[in-house]
Amino acid sequence: MCAIFGFLDYGKKISANTLKKLIRALSVAAESRGTDATGISYVNNGNIVTFKKAKPAHKVKLYFPKDTTAVIGHTRFTTQGSEKHNYNNHPFEGTTNNHTFALAHNGVLYNDKELRKENALPETNIETDSYIAVQLIEHENIVDSNSIKAMAEAVTGSFVFTILRDDNTLFIVKGENPITLLHYPELGLYIYASTTAILTAALKAVKFSGVCEEVPINDGNIIRIDSDGKLSVSTFEAQVQHFDWHYLYRLYGYDYGNMDEDYTNDLLMICGCYGVAREDVELMLELGYSTDEIEEMLLDSDLFEQTMNEVKTMYQR
Repeated sequence: MCAIFGFLDYGKKISANTLKKLIRALSVAAESRGTDATGISYVNNGNIVTFKKAKPAHKVKLYFPKDTTAVIGHTRFTTQGSEKHNYNNHPFEGTTNNHTFALAHNGVLYNDKELRKENALPETNIETDSYIAVQLIEHENIVDSNSIKAMAEAVTGSFVFTILRDDNTLFIVKGENPITLLHYPELGLYIYASTTAILTAALKAVKFSGVCEEVPINDGNIIRIDSDGKLSVSTFEAQVQHFDWHYLYRLYGYDYGNMDEDYTNDLLMICGCYGVAREDVELMLELGYSTDEIEEMLLDSDLFEQTMNEVKTMYQR
Protein backbone atom coordinates (compact mmCIF):
# COMPACT_ATOMS: atom_id res chain seq x y z
CA MET A 1 0.00 0.00 0.00
CA CYS A 2 1.45 3.34 -1.13
CA ALA A 3 0.07 6.81 -1.72
CA ILE A 4 0.22 9.29 -4.57
CA PHE A 5 -0.46 13.01 -4.33
CA GLY A 6 0.19 16.26 -6.15
CA PHE A 7 -1.17 19.40 -7.79
CA LEU A 8 -1.42 21.29 -11.06
CA ASP A 9 -1.54 25.08 -10.63
CA TYR A 10 -2.65 26.37 -14.02
CA GLY A 11 -4.08 29.62 -12.62
CA LYS A 12 -0.75 30.70 -11.12
CA LYS A 13 -2.54 32.68 -8.41
CA ILE A 14 -1.06 30.83 -5.45
CA SER A 15 2.26 31.68 -3.84
CA ALA A 16 5.19 29.28 -4.01
CA ASN A 17 5.30 29.12 -0.21
CA THR A 18 1.66 28.04 -0.07
CA LEU A 19 2.22 25.34 -2.68
CA LYS A 20 5.25 24.06 -0.76
CA LYS A 21 3.14 23.98 2.39
CA LEU A 22 0.51 22.04 0.45
CA ILE A 23 3.00 19.40 -0.75
CA ARG A 24 4.41 19.11 2.76
CA ALA A 25 0.94 18.60 4.22
CA LEU A 26 -0.04 16.09 1.51
CA SER A 27 3.14 14.07 1.91
CA VAL A 28 2.90 13.88 5.70
CA ALA A 29 -0.77 12.91 5.53
CA ALA A 30 0.16 10.26 2.94
CA GLU A 31 2.58 8.67 5.42
CA SER A 32 -0.35 6.63 6.68
CA ARG A 33 -0.01 4.55 3.50
CA GLY A 34 3.78 4.31 3.39
CA THR A 35 6.85 5.47 5.27
CA ASP A 36 9.65 3.58 3.51
CA ALA A 37 10.42 6.29 0.95
CA THR A 38 9.17 9.69 -0.23
CA GLY A 39 9.61 11.40 -3.58
CA ILE A 40 8.39 14.11 -5.92
CA SER A 41 8.89 15.11 -9.56
CA TYR A 42 8.34 18.50 -11.20
CA VAL A 43 9.29 20.40 -14.35
CA ASN A 44 12.05 23.04 -14.34
CA ASN A 45 12.92 24.85 -17.58
CA GLY A 46 11.42 22.05 -19.64
CA ASN A 47 13.24 19.30 -17.78
CA ILE A 48 11.88 16.68 -15.37
CA VAL A 49 13.49 16.93 -11.94
CA THR A 50 13.04 14.12 -9.40
CA PHE A 51 13.92 14.13 -5.74
CA LYS A 52 13.42 11.04 -3.57
CA LYS A 53 14.78 9.54 -0.38
CA ALA A 54 14.33 6.34 1.60
CA LYS A 55 12.78 8.22 4.52
CA PRO A 56 9.26 8.97 5.77
CA ALA A 57 7.82 12.24 4.51
CA HIS A 58 8.05 14.13 7.79
CA LYS A 59 11.84 13.63 7.69
CA VAL A 60 12.23 14.89 4.11
CA LYS A 61 12.32 18.52 2.91
CA LEU A 62 10.56 18.57 -0.45
CA TYR A 63 11.88 21.53 -2.44
CA PHE A 64 10.82 22.88 -5.84
CA PRO A 65 11.43 26.28 -7.53
CA LYS A 66 8.94 29.12 -7.13
CA ASP A 67 7.77 28.97 -10.77
CA THR A 68 6.78 25.27 -10.50
CA THR A 69 3.21 24.68 -11.69
CA ALA A 70 2.86 20.90 -11.29
CA VAL A 71 4.20 18.31 -8.83
CA ILE A 72 3.57 14.57 -8.57
CA GLY A 73 4.47 12.83 -5.31
CA HIS A 74 4.63 9.38 -3.75
CA THR A 75 5.03 7.78 -0.33
CA ARG A 76 6.10 4.15 -0.45
CA PHE A 77 5.27 0.97 1.40
CA THR A 78 7.79 -1.46 -0.04
CA THR A 79 6.65 -4.65 -1.76
CA GLN A 80 9.16 -5.40 -4.54
CA GLY A 81 12.62 -3.81 -4.69
CA SER A 82 14.36 -2.61 -1.54
CA GLU A 83 13.83 1.08 -0.74
CA LYS A 84 17.45 1.18 0.44
CA HIS A 85 18.41 1.39 -3.24
CA ASN A 86 16.98 4.78 -4.13
CA TYR A 87 16.55 3.84 -7.79
CA ASN A 88 13.75 1.48 -6.65
CA ASN A 89 11.73 4.38 -5.22
CA HIS A 90 9.10 6.54 -6.92
CA PRO A 91 8.71 8.60 -9.04
CA PHE A 92 10.54 7.04 -12.00
CA GLU A 93 11.73 8.96 -15.06
CA GLY A 94 11.38 8.01 -18.73
CA THR A 95 12.34 9.39 -22.13
CA THR A 96 10.79 9.34 -25.61
CA ASN A 97 11.76 11.14 -28.82
CA ASN A 98 9.69 14.22 -28.03
CA HIS A 99 9.31 14.27 -24.25
CA THR A 100 10.67 13.23 -20.90
CA PHE A 101 8.26 12.25 -18.14
CA ALA A 102 7.94 11.05 -14.55
CA LEU A 103 5.63 8.29 -13.30
CA ALA A 104 4.38 7.31 -9.84
CA HIS A 105 2.29 4.22 -9.11
CA ASN A 106 0.10 3.01 -6.28
CA GLY A 107 -0.65 -0.71 -6.46
CA VAL A 108 1.00 -3.98 -7.43
CA LEU A 109 1.87 -5.25 -10.93
CA TYR A 110 2.86 -8.88 -11.27
CA ASN A 111 3.46 -9.43 -15.01
CA ASP A 112 6.40 -7.03 -15.31
CA LYS A 113 8.95 -9.74 -16.03
CA GLU A 114 6.73 -11.36 -18.68
CA LEU A 115 6.09 -8.00 -20.39
CA ARG A 116 9.79 -7.21 -20.44
CA LYS A 117 10.48 -10.49 -22.26
CA GLU A 118 7.50 -10.23 -24.63
CA ASN A 119 8.44 -6.72 -25.76
CA ALA A 120 12.20 -7.29 -25.73
CA LEU A 121 12.61 -4.42 -23.29
CA PRO A 122 16.05 -3.76 -21.84
CA GLU A 123 17.01 -5.27 -18.52
CA THR A 124 17.33 -2.79 -15.67
CA ASN A 125 18.75 -2.67 -12.16
CA ILE A 126 15.40 -1.23 -11.00
CA GLU A 127 13.63 -4.07 -9.20
CA THR A 128 10.30 -2.32 -8.58
CA ASP A 129 7.38 -3.80 -10.56
CA SER A 130 6.06 -0.29 -11.31
CA TYR A 131 8.99 0.49 -13.61
CA ILE A 132 7.55 -1.69 -16.38
CA ALA A 133 4.95 1.07 -16.94
CA VAL A 134 7.76 3.50 -17.76
CA GLN A 135 9.39 1.02 -20.13
CA LEU A 136 6.12 0.33 -21.95
CA ILE A 137 5.54 4.04 -22.58
CA GLU A 138 9.13 4.40 -23.75
CA HIS A 139 8.51 1.45 -26.08
CA GLU A 140 5.62 3.37 -27.67
CA ASN A 141 8.08 6.29 -28.01
CA ILE A 142 5.45 8.92 -27.23
CA VAL A 143 3.73 10.20 -24.09
CA ASP A 144 0.06 10.69 -24.87
CA SER A 145 -3.30 9.15 -24.05
CA ASN A 146 -2.86 6.43 -26.68
CA SER A 147 0.53 5.23 -25.44
CA ILE A 148 -0.73 5.35 -21.85
CA LYS A 149 -3.82 3.36 -22.89
CA ALA A 150 -1.57 0.69 -24.43
CA MET A 151 0.45 0.51 -21.22
CA ALA A 152 -2.61 0.34 -18.95
CA GLU A 153 -4.14 -2.47 -21.02
CA ALA A 154 -0.90 -4.47 -20.98
CA VAL A 155 -0.18 -4.53 -17.25
CA THR A 156 -1.97 -6.87 -14.89
CA GLY A 157 -2.55 -6.03 -11.25
CA SER A 158 -3.90 -3.11 -9.27
CA PHE A 159 -2.98 0.47 -10.06
CA VAL A 160 -3.39 4.16 -10.22
CA PHE A 161 -0.65 5.91 -12.20
CA THR A 162 0.18 9.59 -12.28
CA ILE A 163 2.38 10.77 -15.14
CA LEU A 164 3.89 14.24 -15.49
CA ARG A 165 5.18 15.25 -18.92
CA ASP A 166 7.91 17.84 -19.38
CA ASP A 167 5.40 20.42 -20.68
CA ASN A 168 3.44 20.25 -17.38
CA THR A 169 0.74 17.99 -18.77
CA LEU A 170 -0.60 15.71 -16.02
CA PHE A 171 -2.14 12.27 -16.65
CA ILE A 172 -4.05 10.25 -14.03
CA VAL A 173 -4.71 6.61 -14.96
CA LYS A 174 -7.22 4.81 -12.74
CA GLY A 175 -7.38 1.05 -12.45
CA GLU A 176 -9.09 -0.36 -9.36
CA ASN A 177 -7.07 1.60 -6.78
CA PRO A 178 -8.48 4.76 -5.16
CA ILE A 179 -7.85 8.35 -6.21
CA THR A 180 -9.59 11.64 -5.39
CA LEU A 181 -9.17 14.73 -7.59
CA LEU A 182 -10.32 18.19 -6.47
CA HIS A 183 -10.64 21.34 -8.58
CA TYR A 184 -10.67 24.97 -7.44
CA PRO A 185 -11.87 26.73 -10.62
CA GLU A 186 -11.56 30.26 -9.18
CA LEU A 187 -7.93 29.61 -8.27
CA GLY A 188 -7.05 27.50 -11.29
CA LEU A 189 -5.85 24.63 -9.12
CA TYR A 190 -6.17 20.84 -9.22
CA ILE A 191 -5.15 18.77 -6.17
CA TYR A 192 -5.19 14.97 -5.92
CA ALA A 193 -4.33 12.18 -3.48
CA SER A 194 -4.95 8.47 -3.07
CA THR A 195 -7.75 9.00 -0.56
CA THR A 196 -10.18 11.72 0.43
CA ALA A 197 -8.90 11.39 4.00
CA ILE A 198 -5.38 12.42 2.90
CA LEU A 199 -6.76 15.45 1.07
CA THR A 200 -8.94 16.42 4.02
CA ALA A 201 -5.99 16.27 6.42
CA ALA A 202 -3.78 18.32 4.10
CA LEU A 203 -6.43 20.96 3.43
CA LYS A 204 -6.84 21.55 7.16
CA ALA A 205 -3.26 22.81 7.10
CA VAL A 206 -3.64 24.77 3.85
CA LYS A 207 -7.00 26.47 3.44
CA PHE A 208 -7.91 27.69 -0.04
CA SER A 209 -10.68 30.15 -0.80
CA GLY A 210 -13.38 29.61 -3.40
CA VAL A 211 -15.53 26.70 -4.47
CA CYS A 212 -14.00 23.22 -4.46
CA GLU A 213 -15.36 20.59 -6.84
CA GLU A 214 -14.58 16.87 -6.88
CA VAL A 215 -13.78 15.63 -10.37
CA PRO A 216 -15.31 12.17 -10.94
CA ILE A 217 -12.80 9.48 -11.98
CA ASN A 218 -14.03 6.00 -12.83
CA ASP A 219 -12.11 2.76 -13.17
CA GLY A 220 -10.72 2.63 -16.72
CA ASN A 221 -10.37 6.42 -17.04
CA ILE A 222 -7.34 8.32 -18.30
CA ILE A 223 -7.58 11.92 -17.13
CA ARG A 224 -5.43 14.40 -19.04
CA ILE A 225 -4.99 17.91 -17.63
CA ASP A 226 -3.04 20.30 -19.83
CA SER A 227 -0.86 23.07 -18.42
CA ASP A 228 -3.68 25.57 -19.12
CA GLY A 229 -6.11 23.52 -17.01
CA LYS A 230 -8.06 21.93 -19.87
CA LEU A 231 -9.28 18.50 -18.76
CA SER A 232 -10.14 15.63 -21.10
CA VAL A 233 -11.08 12.00 -20.44
CA SER A 234 -10.34 8.86 -22.43
CA THR A 235 -10.77 5.22 -21.48
CA PHE A 236 -8.98 1.88 -21.50
CA GLU A 237 -10.03 -1.74 -20.96
CA ALA A 238 -8.30 -3.01 -17.85
CA GLN A 239 -7.44 -6.67 -17.44
CA VAL A 240 -9.99 -7.28 -14.72
CA GLN A 241 -8.64 -9.82 -12.28
CA HIS A 242 -9.52 -10.51 -8.66
CA PHE A 243 -6.66 -12.15 -6.85
CA ASP A 244 -5.83 -13.18 -3.32
CA TRP A 245 -3.46 -10.47 -2.05
CA HIS A 246 -1.79 -12.99 0.24
CA TYR A 247 -0.85 -14.91 -2.90
CA LEU A 248 0.57 -11.81 -4.57
CA TYR A 249 2.85 -11.05 -1.66
CA ARG A 250 4.00 -14.66 -1.51
CA LEU A 251 4.64 -14.43 -5.27
CA TYR A 252 7.11 -11.64 -4.60
CA GLY A 253 8.78 -13.52 -1.78
CA TYR A 254 7.25 -11.72 1.17
CA ASP A 255 5.67 -13.13 4.28
CA TYR A 256 2.29 -11.40 4.39
CA GLY A 257 2.03 -11.87 8.14
CA ASN A 258 5.34 -10.12 8.70
CA MET A 259 4.31 -7.32 6.33
CA ASP A 260 1.16 -6.76 8.37
CA GLU A 261 3.29 -6.64 11.49
CA ASP A 262 5.62 -4.14 9.81
CA TYR A 263 2.66 -1.94 8.86
CA THR A 264 1.38 -2.02 12.43
CA ASN A 265 4.82 -0.87 13.57
CA ASP A 266 4.68 1.94 10.99
CA LEU A 267 1.35 3.14 12.41
CA LEU A 268 2.78 3.12 15.91
CA MET A 269 5.80 5.07 14.69
CA ILE A 270 3.93 7.82 12.82
CA CYS A 271 0.89 8.30 15.06
CA GLY A 272 2.71 11.01 17.00
CA CYS A 273 2.82 13.10 13.81
CA TYR A 274 -0.97 13.36 14.12
CA GLY A 275 -0.97 14.19 17.83
CA VAL A 276 -2.05 10.65 18.77
CA ALA A 277 -0.45 8.71 21.60
CA ARG A 278 1.11 5.34 20.78
CA GLU A 279 -0.78 3.84 23.72
CA ASP A 280 -4.11 4.86 22.16
CA VAL A 281 -3.27 3.09 18.89
CA GLU A 282 -2.13 -0.01 20.79
CA LEU A 283 -5.43 0.00 22.69
CA MET A 284 -7.41 0.16 19.43
CA LEU A 285 -5.43 -2.74 18.01
CA GLU A 286 -6.02 -4.73 21.19
CA LEU A 287 -9.77 -4.23 20.82
CA GLY A 288 -9.76 -5.48 17.23
CA TYR A 289 -9.62 -2.34 15.05
CA SER A 290 -7.78 -3.01 11.78
CA THR A 291 -4.72 -1.07 10.63
CA ASP A 292 -6.75 0.33 7.71
CA GLU A 293 -9.47 1.60 10.08
CA ILE A 294 -6.87 3.22 12.33
CA GLU A 295 -5.15 4.78 9.30
CA GLU A 296 -8.37 6.51 8.23
CA MET A 297 -8.98 7.76 11.77
CA LEU A 298 -5.48 9.19 12.08
CA LEU A 299 -6.34 11.41 9.13
CA ASP A 300 -9.61 12.58 10.71
CA SER A 301 -8.92 13.99 14.17
CA ASP A 302 -12.60 14.41 15.04
CA LEU A 303 -13.37 10.80 14.13
CA PHE A 304 -10.34 9.56 16.07
CA GLU A 305 -11.35 11.48 19.19
CA GLN A 306 -14.93 10.19 18.99
CA THR A 307 -13.79 6.59 18.46
CA MET A 308 -11.18 6.86 21.21
CA ASN A 309 -13.81 7.95 23.69
CA GLU A 310 -15.91 4.91 22.72
CA VAL A 311 -12.87 2.63 22.95
CA LYS A 312 -11.96 3.83 26.44
CA THR A 313 -15.54 3.35 27.59
CA MET A 314 -15.49 -0.23 26.23
CA TYR A 315 -12.13 -0.90 27.83
CA GLN A 316 -13.29 0.30 31.24
CA ARG A 317 -16.26 -2.06 31.03
